Amino acid sequence: MLNLDFTKLDGLLPAVVQDAKSGRVLMVGFMNEDAWRKTLESGNVTFYSRTRNKLWMKGESSGHVLRVRDIATDCDTDTLLIQVDSLGPGVCHNGYQSCFYRSLKDGQWLETETPTYDPNAVYGATK
Repeated sequence: MLNLDFTKLDGLLPAVVQDAKSGRVLMVGFMNEDAWRKTLESGNVTFYSRTRNKLWMKGESSGHVLRVRDIATDCDTDTLLIQVDSLGPGVCHNGYQSCFYRSLKDGQWLETETPTYDPNAVYGATK
């Protein structure tokens, strides 16, 4: 069995999350070994939060769950590509389908998409 290399990045692996149907990159998160095991056991993507120092399943508060369809690793076995079915109108906590909703245009970051849901309605008022 191929073992993943959790020895780099303080025991974390970058996990690129991609929509299984469209191929669009939705987000990037990090997994430690516990998050990896939880993802395999549940079939839902679980990450390790570096800011909160704990596991979190994507969608645990929003309901916007990422259901695993396929998992691949790179040649160094230290990065994951996880194809998912995204169960919800968006992945980004700012209200967008993808966390990659800004593009660099003429030296400025511009929002190039419209929100797909109201994050205040999902997470409560943030300000």
